[in-house]
Amino acid sequence: MLEQIIEFSINNPMLVSAFVLLLALIAFNESRTAGGSVGVAEAVRLMNREEAITLDIRDRKNFAQGHIAGSINIPTANLDSRIQELDKHKEKKILVVCNTGSSTGIAIAKLQKAGFEQALRLKGGIMQWQSDSMPVVKK
Repeated sequence: MLEQIIEFSINNPMLVSAFVLLLALIAFNESRTAGGSVGVAEAVRLMNREEAITLDIRDRKNFAQGHIAGSINIPTANLDSRIQELDKHKEKKILVVCNTGSSTGIAIAKLQKAGFEQALRLKGGIMQWQSDSMPVVKK
């Protein structure tokens, strides 16, 4: 197996270089994301044992199609004007949820700037949550 990988690498240097560059870019992008991130299992543990709050930053329509029970819905576009709604939760962990987990950086940065030091993103967002067969509430 290792011999095949080495042979492939020697015969396809451009392809291997492109793959390595892509991995480096993905790693760089992940490191730039504000706040930490947690998977679905860790998110459930935080909600159950540490009373973490779930902040869903998707628009109202997507939120109504399915969201984590007990989630607070404040779309990213409204976060600046509605962030005070979260003030009573400043000492708790806040799990920020979007569709895929890729658009939470701005919301987490805003939360951190407002003093929410324990803001985390849900890896994979609501899509991963549903993919892991976790329940959602529909309105």
